[in-house]
Formats: sequence, C-alpha cells, structure tokens
Amino acid sequence: MKKYLLLFFVSTYVFAQNKTLEQKVDSVLALMTLEEKVGQLVQYSAGWDTGTKTREPKEGHEELIRQGKIGSFLNIIGVEQTRRLQKIAVEKSRLGIPLIFGLDVIHGYKTTFPIPLAEACSWNPDLVELSARVQAIEASAAGVNWTFSPMVDIARDPRWGRIMEGSGEDPYLGSVMAAARVKGYQGKNLKDDNTILACAKHFAGYGAVEGGKDYNTVDISERTLREIYLPPFKAAVDAGVGSLMSAFTEIGGVPSSANKLLLTQILRNEWHSDAFVLTDWNTIGEFLVHGIAHDLKEATKIAIEASIDMDMESNGYHLYLAELVKEGKVDIKYIDDAVRRILKAKFKLGLFDDPYKYCNPEREVKVTLGEDLRRAAKQVALESVVLLKNENNLLPLNENIKSIAVIGELAASKEDPLGPWAQQGIPETVVSILEGLKNKVGNRIKINYAEGCKVDSEDKSRFEEAIDAVNRSDVAIVVIGETRDMSGEAHSRATLDLPGVQEELIKEIHKTGKPVIAILMNGRPLTINWVSENIPAIIESWYLGCEHGSAIADLLFGDFVPSGKLTVTFPKGVGQIPLYYNHKNTGRPYNPENPRFTSYYIDFSLEPLYPFGYGLSYTTFEYSNLKLKTEKIKAGDFVKFSVDVTNTGKYEAKEIVQVYIRDLVASVTRPVKELKDFKKINLKPGETKTVEFELPTERLKFFDINMNYSLEPGRFKLMVGPNSKDLLETEFELIN
Repeated sequence: MKKYLLLFFVSTYVFAQNKTLEQKVDSVLALMTLEEKVGQLVQYSAGWDTGTKTREPKEGHEELIRQGKIGSFLNIIGVEQTRRLQKIAVEKSRLGIPLIFGLDVIHGYKTTFPIPLAEACSWNPDLVELSARVQAIEASAAGVNWTFSPMVDIARDPRWGRIMEGSGEDPYLGSVMAAARVKGYQGKNLKDDNTILACAKHFAGYGAVEGGKDYNTVDISERTLREIYLPPFKAAVDAGVGSLMSAFTEIGGVPSSANKLLLTQILRNEWHSDAFVLTDWNTIGEFLVHGIAHDLKEATKIAIEASIDMDMESNGYHLYLAELVKEGKVDIKYIDDAVRRILKAKFKLGLFDDPYKYCNPEREVKVTLGEDLRRAAKQVALESVVLLKNENNLLPLNENIKSIAVIGELAASKEDPLGPWAQQGIPETVVSILEGLKNKVGNRIKINYAEGCKVDSEDKSRFEEAIDAVNRSDVAIVVIGETRDMSGEAHSRATLDLPGVQEELIKEIHKTGKPVIAILMNGRPLTINWVSENIPAIIESWYLGCEHGSAIADLLFGDFVPSGKLTVTFPKGVGQIPLYYNHKNTGRPYNPENPRFTSYYIDFSLEPLYPFGYGLSYTTFEYSNLKLKTEKIKAGDFVKFSVDVTNTGKYEAKEIVQVYIRDLVASVTRPVKELKDFKKINLKPGETKTVEFELPTERLKFFDINMNYSLEPGRFKLMVGPNSKDLLETEFELIN
C-alpha cells in the first residue's frame, strides 16, 4: 500500500500543470534518498555476448534498477530489451524514475551514413542536420533515446584515428556542423518520440593529443583551447545540446574529468549550460593511472566536485559517493545539482510523461532500414565526396566506353564502406563500389574485376591478374586506401602512406598506359604524393556508408557533379604535421627567395598536398569583382561585401564560396587567415551570380592580451575564393 501511495504522490508532483520544469525536478528530488540520488548519476554498460550479439544487463544490474541505483545504460538496444528494463525502473523501483538508454550513434544506427568527416566536406549544414535527424528517427525506433554524438573535437593531426568522427581542423566550420547535428538529433521538440538527446564530446581538446596518439597527453595554451578547440562545444551548447562527455585526456596536467576550468568555470559559469556531463568510459578510474588520486574513492570526490554528473563504468559513484557525503567529505549540493541536471533531461525527453515512448515494436520494424532512410544516406553521400584531380576532363566517364577494369580489395568490399563506429550497420545492406558500377551499367559496359592485392599485405602474387584486367579494358578504376579498422578510436597511425603494396600496384597499372581513376576509401588524409603527381583523376570518397557504391557510380558517370571540399589539410609527409591552414605567421615567415633563417625545412616542402577548402568540380568557376559596401565598419555592424562567381564550364554545379579574414595588427598574434563564412550556391553553365555576404563584426572577436573576448579596432584583410589558398583580397577597417 505504501508503494502505491508513494507513486501517487510522485505523479501528483510531476504532472501538476502549473509547475515549471525546475519545480517538477525539485519535487522529485525532495522525495529521493541519498542512495537514490547517487543512482541517477550511475551509468553501466550492457554485457555483450559476442557469440549471439545479444546485449543484456550484467549480473546484478536488474536488482540495482529495482533499488533505484542505476540512472542510465549504454549499449542496450532494441525495444524489447529497453522496454523490459524500463518497466523494472518505472514499476518496480520505489520512485519509478525512468532510465535513459545511450548508444554511440555516430553516423547511423543500422542505416549507415558517411562518416562525420566526410559529411563535413559537403559544407552543407542543412544536409548534415538531415543526416542526424534521420539517424535519430531510426535509433529512437530501436529504443535508444540518447546518442554519444556529435564528436566536435577539432583535429589538426591526421595520424589521430578519431579524426574521422569530427568535422576537421577549422573551429568555425566545426561550430556550424556541431550545431546542425545537435538540431538534427534533438529535433524541434525533445518530447517527440523520434528525437534523441545529443551529447557533444569530448570536452575538451581531445583532438590535440601529442603525436596523434589516442588517449595521449594534451598540452596547449588557454588561448588555443578557447579559440580553436572550444568554439564547436559552445555552438553545441547554444544549440541546446542536452549533454556533454568529458575527454579521456588531460590538458596541462589536469584530466578533463577533473578539470574545474572546463567543467565549472567555462561550462557552468561562463556558458550558463544546464546540460549534464558524463565521463567517457572509466575516466574517473583512470585518475589513478594519471596519478592524481590514491584510490577510486579519492577519484570520485575529485570528479563530483569538478562537476561530473554521471559516471560511465568506473563504479566510483556507485561505491563511494554516498559514503563520502555521510563522512562529510563531499557536500550534498554537488549531488543535488548533478541529479537536477539529469532529471531535467529526462523530463525534456518526455520520459516522465510516457516512459515507454521509445518502445514501440511496430515502429521499430517499420522504420529500421527503410527505403526513405537509404535515400537520405545516398543524398548525403553524394555531397560528401571530394574530387581532388581531373586531368584532361577524364571524368565523368563517357557512356560509350565498352569496358572498365575495377581493381582493389576495397572495390568489392561490402564491410569497409561502413567505416569505423558503424554501430549496427550490416555489410549485407551495403552497396560496394563494384556492385554500384554493375547496377549502373548493366550489360552495356563490361566490368573486369581483379583484387590485385589486399589492403595491408606485402603479397604481390595477384598483380598480374589485375594488369591483365586493365589491359582488357578501356579505363581502370583503382580503389585504394584503408580498411575500416585502420581508422577510428584506438587506431592511430605513425605514417599516412598507403598501407601494404597498394602504391606499387597502382604504379604497375599506370605503366599500361590506360587511363586510371584512383578512388580513395579512408578515414583520414593520406600522403599520396606519387598518386597525386601521376594519376589523372582522383576521388576522395571516405567511407560513405550503405550507399557508397551507388553514390560513386552516379559521380563517375556525371549523374551528380561533385561539390565537396576538404575540411582538413592533406600533408605531403608526416614530417609536416601538424599542418593546418590557420597557422600563425611567426616573426620569420618562410621566404622562398631567401629561405635561410626563416621558418622552413631544409629537406622538405612546406606546401600541403591539398589545402583546406580544396575540391574540384566537373565544371570550372571564376571569381571576380570582390567589392566592399564600405571600407570602414563600426563594432556591432556588418561587413557587407559581394563577389561575382561565374560557371565557366559545361555542367550545372554547386560551388562553395569561402570567406576568410586576417586581423593585420592586434594585441596578440593572429592567424594568417581564418574562415568566417561560406555559402553553397548552384550555377548553370555560363551563369554569373553576385554572392552577397553580411559578416557580423561579432565574428572578428578574439581573446586579447588580457584574455578578454573582445573586438579590437584596426585593419583587416578580407579574402574570398574557392579554397583557403586561391583567394581574392581586399581590406577594411574596424573603427570605434
């Protein structure tokens, strides 16, 4: 009887129509014991039977749900399982507080989209938002109501395996994409049953790990942290992100899950965010390895006082947090604040209104792997591809060719296009490049396939078979790059060369004299110097997901004109790394006419293989008439300007017009250029458009000599063009 009375009082508190969200949260909090409060801060992962691929709670976890000692699970999937566990939480625990179920839906649940790095190359935030929206629809139908995405880490070192999860090297573009993904996942109203809570990760600076080694140390200045690595997180917060995940790494000696500057000063006090923060896997436990805590109990105290709200899998909160409060070593206010943030998220998701809203088996069957999802995946894939080279207009292919040689293990692979972090992606659902071409040409064109070599092998025994296939064909398409397990978390590389003997294979194919098209499939920039110099056509396809082959076939035959642009610089060699476009000038910038005693290498080029923002089309574009409306602009106004862009080729196509600025004199040194705006336009052959911009002076702010985020008057260079290198220039002045 007491149980039913308590549930009655909980419902009365929660559903009173005149209560604000804060009042509802505080009403529930007032009913909770210390142990139940701590329970909301605990997240555990499902066990995983690799033999059956079932995911169920580990032994003892269901009893902890009944006791109100678990607030969240990760890696539980499917409405049958999530409904069963939710039923225990809602109907068998004392207070009936619902669970949230998190999952790494990085670029799709079962319908796999391009990896985030590829999607960013579309420079199309509306398309990226659509991708996240569709992913949320499918994942929510499977019982998932929280994704550990978007990853918004800026990455300047392509050796880092997780570069594939983010949007590249630029903080402005990264911010635009972060906001788009948050809006896509969370939709217009989190109470809708097809939305999921987003999680911006990894807070912060994870992309700056030394040597590109995953989990390594980060050591950067606060200025670099705030100007380069934090803007995408701020954009996610401004877009209403419901949660953040702290990073594995330390910054300047302080692990992120213990970092009060990040978690308390910046996130809470400066940004006024009420999003809750969870750790990455066992990061509280790793305090012991970092050497900032003697034991897990001390680590727990450090984490909760730094404003970590939820503990993923370290067991520290579960074992020690209540004890620390009872001993007077941790103030209860830290627990109450954390619980408030988590309960608020559960209210926003509508779980108190309907805890089973994500548990509809009919919807799961209807939505999963639906044709509309695949159509969206192909649309995103088409705009994610970057054309790197097209000598003598080899592409698009002529429909009158009689035969095509398709070479490479990756060409026939139905697994590798899924890419890293493919979640529940199924290889059988993937259209390989070989399959996509066959579907495209039918019996009109003969396809001669040969593997040639494995991606990561020294075996050349099948070269001859590949050469024979090329000799019997009019043109050769060679698919080279990395297998999916060479990128992603825990897959950093010391070199960026093509693995195995792939370069030797394409050299032999080149000797045949047949036209060769190289298609890259990879999760990071690669050092493909020989290929770039010698192969007439190169396509960067990344990992495009389930519609990889269909998208590539359309591009090869001109049914879609490539429009993607790189969001990360391609180096010529790892000795150049870190290599990024928005570097500082130094006091002795490189002088090619007299390089001695300037900033350069005596044995290697300074130039990238392909610069940030680079990408070709089947047509050509001409930029002209860069005009400022006025050369003097007051703070708070807009820098208004226009540029004419003309399609000088034969194909209707999209072009990404990029805007960069340089602050010429400031209280601290400024980058040689910074992306501040862009527009994606469509032009018919021969058409000219006057593209107008209104750049708010707010985007000219930076952290000055006193670390104040402010505007400084002075002269600025304005640069507009198709990439970060080929730019028209003018100047304006910001005045008081």
